[in-house]
Amino acid sequence: MPIQILPPEVASQIAAGEVVERPASVVKELIENSLDAGATQITITIEGAGKRLIEVADNGSGIAAEEMTLALERHATSKLKDAADLFRIRTLGFRGEALASIGSVSRLTATSRRPGDETGARLKVDGGIAGSVQPVGAPVGTVIRVEDLFFNVPARLKFLKADVTERRQIDNLVTRYALAYPHVRFHLRQEGRPSLQTSGNGNRREILASLYGVEIARQMLEVLAEDDSLQIEGFISPTSITRSNRQEIIFFVNGRPVQDSALSAALLKAYHTLLMVGRYPLAVLFINIPPEAVDVNVHPAKAEVRFRNPDQIFTGVQRAVRRALLAYTPVPGLDAQLRWAPGDEWAQPQKEFDPSWNIAGEEQETSTWQVDYPDDAVEESAPGSPAQPNLPTGHVPLLRLVGQIAAAYLVAEGPDGLYLIDQHAAHERVLFEQFMAQRQEQIPAQTLLQPVTVDLPPASARLLSEQLPILQRLGFHVEPFGSSTFLVRAVPDLLSGSDPAAALRTLVEDFEEDETPLQSEVEARIIARVCKRAAIKAGQVLSPEEQRALLSNLESCASPRTCPHGRPTMIHLSVDLLERQFGRRGAR
Repeated sequence: MPIQILPPEVASQIAAGEVVERPASVVKELIENSLDAGATQITITIEGAGKRLIEVADNGSGIAAEEMTLALERHATSKLKDAADLFRIRTLGFRGEALASIGSVSRLTATSRRPGDETGARLKVDGGIAGSVQPVGAPVGTVIRVEDLFFNVPARLKFLKADVTERRQIDNLVTRYALAYPHVRFHLRQEGRPSLQTSGNGNRREILASLYGVEIARQMLEVLAEDDSLQIEGFISPTSITRSNRQEIIFFVNGRPVQDSALSAALLKAYHTLLMVGRYPLAVLFINIPPEAVDVNVHPAKAEVRFRNPDQIFTGVQRAVRRALLAYTPVPGLDAQLRWAPGDEWAQPQKEFDPSWNIAGEEQETSTWQVDYPDDAVEESAPGSPAQPNLPTGHVPLLRLVGQIAAAYLVAEGPDGLYLIDQHAAHERVLFEQFMAQRQEQIPAQTLLQPVTVDLPPASARLLSEQLPILQRLGFHVEPFGSSTFLVRAVPDLLSGSDPAAALRTLVEDFEEDETPLQSEVEARIIARVCKRAAIKAGQVLSPEEQRALLSNLESCASPRTCPHGRPTMIHLSVDLLERQFGRRGAR
């Protein structure tokens, strides 16, 4: 095939592949254009999870009628004049690719009027082919209407996530921009329902309540640090509020959302020794530095940046976060015996064993140790993976309880050696199989004396609404009570001693992206998540009777070797292995 210049429409679709990955990408580009235009009010309307309609309306400076056609051309921008401007960018957009890229993969209609103009102008673009500009009556500002996204590139449409996932992406995106620009009024409607509405009064904590809920927003710690060329402000969570992933660590640099692993590492270093392994804080930090000290032209979607002096930025983030954490650390007091005691916020009273104990709690970190296994006591592992102790397959034999160590593990003797059992993982497995067995019929539910009201962030509320029929079958009787509020009227019997609000939040806290799994997989995933929070935790001392009950229940499980998430519940040390370790069968 001879070398040839690509047609303009093909080149535009190739460029759109870098800029427009999903409906949330379109919303991002249009919001940034509105903010650059000086808008103080932005209204976003979404239908069909953004595939059918995305409309962004603002009251910004607008586009002149004579420039309307040029505005939708590739590399047409009013924000750059020469190459030197790339190193002192003060706007969110600057490449002039967004509108052209969006128009090449959708049916786009742009309507705009500038202050002082008697009429506005409208231009339609269908799959990259522009029509003529028409005069229309319109309010001051710009309205971009994007319909039938990816209608001419069905392969990209096919690879979009489920609608619930795409809507959550848009919810989170708009809320984060509302946090970065609290003086701008944002109004988001999805599928005809209001999803987010901010007042534009500059109060970021109010917007935090929309993102995380009122209770968490109230507990977030404020960060504020400033020197000659660096300003850091925002909010971080106390050590009592964590997540199982880094998704809630958000950074803005000069008003631009960025992804930077080094910034995340600096923030986590500030939490060093304060959080257990595998837990991450919530953080929304805004970093302001001179435009010439940061390069924003290093990523097609402008999601990454490079700093001229990265050490200064990372050190500044770490110190600012650590200072905020120490400022809010409770001051130790003296108890009646004149001994130092931690503050009330750090008190962790022990509770009796209960299958539904502390559903919202987290497993405590415990120390680890390593056993030197002989070569013939280790199963063959996959290349690059650590060797694992040999675990017999099938049901475990009858075990004789020896005791509990480190308030986390049970020690038991079997006919073929010694068993070390993780009490948290074992209880997870017991609860999971009880739950799954009851699911085959009708899971008994415990009706609450008084319904419990639960407020959730918009994205979480939307996710929960999608799963209400499943929750009903699993014994959770939950009904909507407003846009982001739910009433819990009953919970499964297994969780009757738990906090209903905490139980419901557990279901949505770490919910993975829905990629249209089978219905049974969704139910099993929800059950596994509930059982993880409901199971007893490491650090909880069990009585001998409670230890025996847990051991007996585990013996009766169909799959006692692993918890529902695949983590081993026990380690088996054979008699032969012990004799070799003690030198009773010769040296290794």
